[in-house]
Amino acid sequence: MLQQTQVATALPYYARFVERFPNLATLAAAPIDDVLHAWAGLGYYRRARQLHQAANILVREHEARVPDDPDTFGQLPGVGRYTLAAVLSIGFDRPLAVLDGNVARVLSRLEGIPASIRDARGARTLWDRASSI
Repeated sequence: MLQQTQVATALPYYARFVERFPNLATLAAAPIDDVLHAWAGLGYYRRARQLHQAANILVREHEARVPDDPDTFGQLPGVGRYTLAAVLSIGFDRPLAVLDGNVARVLSRLEGIPASIRDARGARTLWDRASSI
C-alpha cells in the first residue's frame, strides 16, 4: 500500500484491510471483489489483484508462510527486485540491497557514479554497486 501512497493516506486503509483479512488464509479465501472493495480508493488495483494471487499461492504451496528464499519469493505475483529486497532484508534479515530513488541519489553522489535509476544501464550500475556494499 505504501508504494506510490503516502503513509498518512495508507494507514487507515491498512488498518481496515488487516482487520478484514487478518492472515493469508483469510485473504486467499476472500472473493477478489471483496479484496478490491477493501483496496478501493488507493488506486493501483493491479497490486491488490497480485496480492490476492500471491496469498493464494502461499496458502496452497507454502503452508500460508512467506518464504525467505529470494528465488521462491521472487516468483510471487507483483514481486519485483525492490519488493523482494525490501521484504526479505527487513522481514528475514537477508543481506539484500534496496534501491529506490533516494538511495540511488545518495549512492550516485557518494560514489561519484554518473548514473540515473531511470536509465536501464544506470539502474543496473547502481543496483550492482548497492549490492556490493
